[in-house]
Amino acid sequence: MEELIGKTWHRLICQTSQHENETARIHLSDLSWPLTLFYRALGGHPGKKIVPAYATRFRHKRRLIQRIAGTDQKHFISWQDEEHLNLPPSIAYFEDATLNTSLYYWLTAMSAKLPSVDHWFEDNQRICAELLKERPGLKKTYHKLAKACIDKRPLLSELQNNEYEREIAIQDALLKPGNHHTLPIAKGDPFPVWIWLYPAPLRAVPVKTDEQLESGSNKQSSKQNSSESRKMAQRIDDRKQTDGLIVFQAESLFSWSEQADLDRSQIDDMDDDLISVAEDLDIVSVSRQRRSGMAKLKFDLDLPAAENDDLPLGEGIRLPEWDYRKSKLIEDYCLLQPMLADTVEPTALPEHLSNIARKLKKRFSILQTQRSWQRRQTFGDEIDLDAWLQNTTQPVRDINRQDYYQSQITNQRDIACLLLADLSMSTDAMISEEKNVIDVIKDTLLLFAEAMTDAGDQFGIYGFSSVKNTQVRYHILKNFKETYNDMTRGRILATRPGFYTRMGAAIRQSTQILSMQAAKQRLLMVISDGKPNDIDQYEGRYGIEDTRRAIIEAKKQGLQPFCVTIDNQAHDYLSYLFGDNGFAIVNDVSKLPLILPRQYLKLTTMNA
Repeated sequence: MEELIGKTWHRLICQTSQHENETARIHLSDLSWPLTLFYRALGGHPGKKIVPAYATRFRHKRRLIQRIAGTDQKHFISWQDEEHLNLPPSIAYFEDATLNTSLYYWLTAMSAKLPSVDHWFEDNQRICAELLKERPGLKKTYHKLAKACIDKRPLLSELQNNEYEREIAIQDALLKPGNHHTLPIAKGDPFPVWIWLYPAPLRAVPVKTDEQLESGSNKQSSKQNSSESRKMAQRIDDRKQTDGLIVFQAESLFSWSEQADLDRSQIDDMDDDLISVAEDLDIVSVSRQRRSGMAKLKFDLDLPAAENDDLPLGEGIRLPEWDYRKSKLIEDYCLLQPMLADTVEPTALPEHLSNIARKLKKRFSILQTQRSWQRRQTFGDEIDLDAWLQNTTQPVRDINRQDYYQSQITNQRDIACLLLADLSMSTDAMISEEKNVIDVIKDTLLLFAEAMTDAGDQFGIYGFSSVKNTQVRYHILKNFKETYNDMTRGRILATRPGFYTRMGAAIRQSTQILSMQAAKQRLLMVISDGKPNDIDQYEGRYGIEDTRRAIIEAKKQGLQPFCVTIDNQAHDYLSYLFGDNGFAIVNDVSKLPLILPRQYLKLTTMNA
C-alpha cells in the first residue's frame, strides 16, 4: 500500500512539474535525413553526422514544484564537436508541432554557420544576425521561435538583482540579435536558450600510460537499454602508485554485539538497477589502466600462429595515412602485409552456384562479341542505304561522293577491374541459420570471377583486414596476371573473417596495383559491410577522412572507385566518401552475388 501511494504521489508531482507538450513532440530520428541534407546545403561540414545529444546538468533557479519532483535539473542542448552535430533527441518545448520542427531546422542552420562556439552570448547573436541577413526567408520563423522561447523562460518578477539583469539581456538579445555584447554575471546558470548553440563539453585530459590502450571486451549486455541517450566520458588514471597498507583503528570495527542481521535476498533485476544508475550519471568515468585478464588474453591471441596463417610475401609495404587533425599525410605510417594462402587445395565451383554461374557466363560472354556498324564508308560489307538516300534526295547532289557503304566492326573492351573485399570480423555475422555474411561474400567473389572470365576483361581480386596500423593484411586471391582456375577458387573459399577495417591503406595499395594495368577504363570496386574502423585512433571521423583522402588519390590516378555495401546506414557516410553516384546499398545481403555483376555491367557499359 505504501509503495502504491508513493508511486502515485511521484507520478502526480512529476506531471504537475512537467512543462513539455507530449502531443506536439517531434523526434530527431524522423528528421535525421532531411536535416542532414539541409545542413550540408547550407555549407555544413560533409563529414559530420547528426546524432542525439545527451542531457546536460544546469544549475539554474527552479520552481518549488520542480525541486520537490527533482525535475528540470538536466536539459538537452545543441552543440557540435569534430565529428558530430548533437541535437536534442526530441523536442516538445512548444504547443505547436510545426514550431518544434522549425526549431530543428533553425538549430541545423545555426550549426552550419557556427562550427564552434567560443563566446556563447556573442557568437550566437552574431550568427543569428548573419543568418537573418543572408537568408531573409528565415526571419519569420526565427521571430516566432524567439517569441515562443521567451514565453517559456522564467518570469522576470521571480528574479532579483543580477539574475534579473542577465535575463533581460538574454531576452533582448533574442528579439534583437547583436544589441548586447556582454552578459551580466549572476549566480548559477541562465535558463537554457533552446534556439542557441552551446560550446562542446570540455574533454578530460588524456591519461598517459606506458602502453597503448588495448581493445576491451566486446561483450554486450543481455538486456539492452531502450534509451538512446548518450553520455560524456572522462578518462581517469587508476594506476597504483603504491600498494601500501590500509591504516585503521581496530576499535572502529563493529563488535559482535553491534552486528545487525539483514535480509539480503537475491536481486533478480540487477541489470535494470545498473541501467537506471547509468542513466543518472552525467559523466561516465573510463579506466585506462585496469583491464580484465580475459580481454587482454583475447587481444594477444588476435593474430593466428604462423603455421596456421597465410604466407606473408616480403617484409611488408610502407604506406602513408592522412591525419585530418594536422591536415597532413603522414608518410610510412602503415605497414601493409601482402598475404597468400599457399596451402589450400584446388576446388571446383560449389554445386549451389552452378546454375547462377551458367546464366551469368552466358550474359557476360556477349561482351566479347559485341559488334557495331561503321557507316558512311568508301568501301565495306554492305550498302549504306541511309547515306545513299540522303544524298539522292538532296536538291543538288554531290556526284563525287562515294561513301555509300557500311562495315561491321567488333568492339574491343579495354577494361581492368580490381575487386577489393572487406574481410573484417563483422562479416562473421549470421544472416540465417545456415549462412553468415562472409559466406555470401565468397559466393559473390566466385560468381564475379566466373562472369569476368567469359567477358574477357582484366580483373584481380583482393581482400583486406587490419590490426592497427602495424598489421594491415592484404590477401591476394587472384592477381591480374594469374588465370582464374581451381586454385583461385580454393583461395576464395578458404578466406576467414577477422580483425578490423583500415580501408584507407587497402585502397592505396589497390590504387597502386590498378594504376599499373594498361586499360582505358580502370574500375576499383569495394565490397564492404560497414564504416572504416580499427582499435586505435582509426575510428569515427579519423577513419572516414583517411579513406576519403585515399579515394581522392585514386581518382587523381584516373581510376573509378565504386563501393557496394550491405550497411543500411551507409547513406550517412558513403556519399561523402565515394560521391553521390559512387556507391550502391544492398538491402538484402543474400542478393549481393547477383547485384555485384549487374552493377559492374552498368558501370562498364555506361562508360564504354
